[in-house]
Amino acid sequence: MKKLMLITALAAPLLLSGCVISVGGDDGEHYQASWEQREYNNRKHISNLEVNAHFEDVTRKMGVADFNEMLGEGDHVYRILFYRTQRTEDDGITTKDECTPLVFKDNRLIGWGEEALRKI
Repeated sequence: MKKLMLITALAAPLLLSGCVISVGGDDGEHYQASWEQREYNNRKHISNLEVNAHFEDVTRKMGVADFNEMLGEGDHVYRILFYRTQRTEDDGITTKDECTPLVFKDNRLIGWGEEALRKI
């Protein structure tokens, strides 16, 4: 029994020398693929939005926004959701200038983009 274990222990490195085990991979490639896919999906969903869509319908389709702001003006409530749609810096941090704003008035989509944001 001892001889069999000794032979197995000595032969194992020779038999396994051609095997490569990768643990974790290249995180940079995975990170890049994930933000590119996320930006593409956000642009795709935004291109299919329609004015007057309800807030809940949009967030169900778009998911959680990168930034979320709310403003009360008179009897109206404005909500601005920012979704990442382009990259300006390769730093791994999402900033508002990398996002497209979606503007809601009283839970209804009234527009998207910088121009819609300026109008309120």
